[in-house]
Amino acid sequence: MSNNSDNTNMVVLVTAEGEDIGICEKLKAHEDGALHRAFSLMIARRVDNSVEYLLQKRALDKYHSGGLWANSCCSHPQPHEPVYDAVQRRVGEELGIAQQLNLTSLEPIIYKAHLDSGLTEFEYDHLFLSYDFIHPFRVNSNEVSEVKWVNEKDIDLELQSDPEKFAAWFPYVFAKIKEYQQSQSVKTQ
Repeated sequence: MSNNSDNTNMVVLVTAEGEDIGICEKLKAHEDGALHRAFSLMIARRVDNSVEYLLQKRALDKYHSGGLWANSCCSHPQPHEPVYDAVQRRVGEELGIAQQLNLTSLEPIIYKAHLDSGLTEFEYDHLFLSYDFIHPFRVNSNEVSEVKWVNEKDIDLELQSDPEKFAAWFPYVFAKIKEYQQSQSVKTQ
């Protein structure tokens, strides 16, 4: 643990119940496989009778999972930063979206995945969904190499046929987003 005054490279360590227990340098948390707070945002739009999701391809030189497809935006809140504020901040930093998004908060998930370079992602991940349509994007090439809208069925097919092209956390996030979407369509029928 560290008390570094520069919070930009720090993550919040948490219990399995999501309670803060300290802070740690981001890379060290991934080296040690320490449970820490994160968030994942999925931006969606309805096209005809289906849903499309905005996916991002991580920049090749990211410290892990470079060149892999992931959800619209994901990161870590800084110490003492509300998760909602972190989502708004990072979607601006990664995709150039300055407007405040209407965020639907889903139940957090915990997942653990071994990554490239001997790192482990062990996250208490707050999930958010937004149907705000923003275009064009101003992609930050240090973070994102490409963005594209992909139909939900095509994502399912790609996850089955070529799962290694996705970041380790993406199947967990996508499954929860789909589960939420299905529960909402049942409520409206």
